[in-house]
Amino acid sequence: MIWIDGTLVSEGESGVYGERVVQGYRVWDPYRSKFAALATRYRERNLDLTGDQKVLYLGAANGTTVSHVADYVEVVYAVEFAPHPMQDLVMVARRRKNVIPIMADAGRPEQYAPLLEQVDLLYQDVAQPTQVSIAIANLIFLRPGGRLILMLKSRSVDVSRDPKEVAAEAAAALTAAGLVVESIDWLAPYHPDHAALICRKGTEEKD
Repeated sequence: MIWIDGTLVSEGESGVYGERVVQGYRVWDPYRSKFAALATRYRERNLDLTGDQKVLYLGAANGTTVSHVADYVEVVYAVEFAPHPMQDLVMVARRRKNVIPIMADAGRPEQYAPLLEQVDLLYQDVAQPTQVSIAIANLIFLRPGGRLILMLKSRSVDVSRDPKEVAAEAAAALTAAGLVVESIDWLAPYHPDHAALICRKGTEEKD
């Protein structure tokens, strides 16, 4: 990841969403992007994105965060279901040839399975009550040893419950699915009641 005076930036064509430019680099605003908030708050997590990585991004929306991720990695498969943000996402893909926009329901990975390959990072930002089960359903695309970053929107799961309780329950479900939950990182003050669950998929199963 690239930092200039403590500010996260990415190297790529600017003007995607009116972002600031510093010394020729695009400022990756933590208030606009949960990934940037995670990286800014927890630099010790070693969240580096590299040029050989393949990413499956669920809940791509308008492509704000997608555009920054694409500045760093080899390819981003960006899944979005809503028609209006999909239009913006397509425009992002026209300017970044390593962004593959896919209009599909992230809860039905069989819809886009023929378009994908194994990925190094599964990143999910989907505001659905079933967001944990959506992540689990998409683990089929994550290579052994790959990482899941689930941006858990606790209020979307259950607005009446303590967010920490919701996060603990999500972590238990992901562990039961075979993942190692490395950390639960809260994104306040940038995104209150949001937690990033960073998980690692196990290597090949033992005999």
